[in-house]
Amino acid sequence: MSYHSACSGSAWKRFLSALFILPLLLTLGSCDSPSGGIGKATSSAEINKKFHWKMVTTWPANFPIFQEGAENFANDVRIMSRGRLDIHVYAGGELVPPLQVFDAVSQGAVEMGHGSPYYWAGKVPEAQFFSSVPFGMTARGMNAWLYYGGGLDLWREVYAPYSVVPFPMGNTGMQMGGWFNKKIESLDDIRGLRMRIPGLGGKVLERAGGNPVLMAGSEIYTALERGIIDATEWVGPFHDLRLGLNRAAKYYYYPGWHEPGTMFELIVNQNKWNELPDDLKQIIDVAAAAVSEKIYAQMEYYNQAALEQIRANKNIELLEFPKDVLDELQRLTKITLEEEAAASPAFQKVYAAYTSFDEHYSDWSNLTEESYQRALRE
Repeated sequence: MSYHSACSGSAWKRFLSALFILPLLLTLGSCDSPSGGIGKATSSAEINKKFHWKMVTTWPANFPIFQEGAENFANDVRIMSRGRLDIHVYAGGELVPPLQVFDAVSQGAVEMGHGSPYYWAGKVPEAQFFSSVPFGMTARGMNAWLYYGGGLDLWREVYAPYSVVPFPMGNTGMQMGGWFNKKIESLDDIRGLRMRIPGLGGKVLERAGGNPVLMAGSEIYTALERGIIDATEWVGPFHDLRLGLNRAAKYYYYPGWHEPGTMFELIVNQNKWNELPDDLKQIIDVAAAAVSEKIYAQMEYYNQAALEQIRANKNIELLEFPKDVLDELQRLTKITLEEEAAASPAFQKVYAAYTSFDEHYSDWSNLTEESYQRALRE
């Protein structure tokens, strides 16, 4: 029996109708939302409605990769939504101070923000697990935990009381240990060390006898050059060179034990999120994931290129932290985390989830990635 004879008459007309309607249904149909479940079809009224949102960031204006990533996200959303969701991006300080981004989004003063969860440690201590943990998971492990290990669901649970919905959007990759004006040859060299280092890494340094100092990125170079601090961590070779830290200190240490893979976040006000039709929610989700991967790739690309410049500079000594120093810092990290967990049930819950996943993931990582790297070195 031929194709045309099987689809003759009214049956053929029904087939043609379905052929033309199906793409429209797929476009307007259901999609998964971050909160779970299947979304409803987007109505014609929702298709015509336009949203004009503000995004504030913690980054300086024109800050490469990080601020650029936020602006690229807004542009991607604008294109994919055909202008229905227009996001104006403001750098840190242009609309709100950098460290008030979370509060601005939480209170609904703006719809979106971009930064890193450990910036809100004073308000939400357990948020630090979604950023970076000393001697914790790298970017690969963090992505696995967040997207498939329950980490993102837990992250959203932690932020829910603040009316904030988080999305992963960027990772620095493995950071460097920092710039020092004296060599670190033993634990004695840590004691009394004045170092700019935030978050859990700062608490660990303090427990080791150091003096952690908090200051904005714009103040770091001058403080290091004038001896106000003895050392500083920042990010990695690319951003460190742009800040000029190679002119303020001689010794550049690795690895970045305090931030092995720092995650960035896109945060959205919950009430504003609820107002969006499901297709725009999906666009935000997909665009954030795409920009997240690009930021990580950019960091890996530009850092390896900047490292070549550092190696070629005879005035800089690229040094590895002594093993006994790293061993002690790792021991003190565990003590610090356990103390924080004992003081807060919320911190304890996230700590337990993070640690459980890390233990299982480390077995896989050691068997594959780590053993491969060891084989290359031998």
